[in-house]
Amino acid sequence: MRTPALAEGSTSRDTERIERLFADFKAAWTAGDAEAFGALFTDDSDYVSYDGAIARGRHEHQRNHDTLFRGVLAGSALVGELESIRYLTPDVAVVHGTASVLMPWRSALPKRRLSRQTVVVVRTGAGWRIGAIHNGRVRPVTVPEPDALPSRLSRLMARIARRFGRG
Repeated sequence: MRTPALAEGSTSRDTERIERLFADFKAAWTAGDAEAFGALFTDDSDYVSYDGAIARGRHEHQRNHDTLFRGVLAGSALVGELESIRYLTPDVAVVHGTASVLMPWRSALPKRRLSRQTVVVVRTGAGWRIGAIHNGRVRPVTVPEPDALPSRLSRLMARIARRFGRG
């Protein structure tokens, strides 16, 4: 993990607690414990899943994951690593990590299932909690150089569209 730069007022103890929050996130999933999973979120948190769907509020996350843990994701494990913590203020940090679902019949994670999370964590009276999470599949695309055929064709199509008033 990249060593976090501490915001004024945050401590290395905060970093340890955020690391524990990420570990608890994976452990609650792997245990299939929707109640423990939900407890890691703030009441007004947002959860954007890998397919772009958004859920709002701790109770909705808990309900959704209870359905998943008792259904299609029963027996799955959440595997991954904490990559970085960046403090925005002493009470707010952005966390990046990988956390992907490993189904019980697999011994290794298929590349197509690799996901990366951007997590906003906030200090609350109950400790650090997840205020927002965005989960996206890792599927890097190659961006063509400006002189490559796809780029040239795109510029040509843009000129044609402008000529006919579409752009």
